[in-house]
Amino acid sequence: MLITTQRIPFAVRVWRRNWTVFKRFAMAEVGPLFVEPLVVLGAMGLGLGAYVSLGGEVSYLEFIGPGIIGGYSLFAAFFECTYGSYTRMAIRGLYEAMIATPLSIEDVITGEVLWGATRSFFSATVILFVLAIIGFVDSPFALLIPPLAFFAGILFSAMALLVTAHAPSFWTFNYAITLGVMPMYFFGGVFFPLERYPDVVREVAWAIPLTPYVHVVRELVTGNLTMTSVWALLYLLALTGVFYVLAVARMRSRLIR
Repeated sequence: MLITTQRIPFAVRVWRRNWTVFKRFAMAEVGPLFVEPLVVLGAMGLGLGAYVSLGGEVSYLEFIGPGIIGGYSLFAAFFECTYGSYTRMAIRGLYEAMIATPLSIEDVITGEVLWGATRSFFSATVILFVLAIIGFVDSPFALLIPPLAFFAGILFSAMALLVTAHAPSFWTFNYAITLGVMPMYFFGGVFFPLERYPDVVREVAWAIPLTPYVHVVRELVTGNLTMTSVWALLYLLALTGVFYVLAVARMRSRLIR
């Protein structure tokens, strides 16, 4: 069941709680936001990029920049709503405490999803800023990337919470990362054009959520927008609704026994 507009202020209270905690440790969080994507960008762009030719005027470093935005948007939301959410739910018992108040399960899950989306927003904004500084952003449409990252973060957070709802321990997330997140990262168009893959792999790649998101980000950075981005956004919207409903339903089963 999708949350109604009357319940949004309740969900925002959950978001605000997470934001308050985040601010206490912000200095420890901000550093990796800048450093890790830069390391990946430099290592892959300057290292592997010396051996990769895409043809045309686009360098490999320019190609993977938007992909890094997409990949780290996924990481930020997924890790927050797996390890972070599991800690709040199973270790600290915060979910049960919250639903003992006027907050509903939908409020709690929506607040967690919004917080995961906020983490995606932070990551995308920081990396976009760095790319703009080094001259890899060519279009004013790139200003739409942070809100797009928030929107995509809702999807990634809902996916992560669905995993969390099934997780008996932290170790479960190793399977989700190895079998889900990393394949999306490496086959989602982050590092190589999809045209380089065999037809079957390319079709499967377009089905995974990261691929359409990276495609839209790349077109916003370059300013070369096509109808493919419209279809990609509609697909992401449909997936968001599906995974949100599934996450709420499974979390309800777990919390109410």
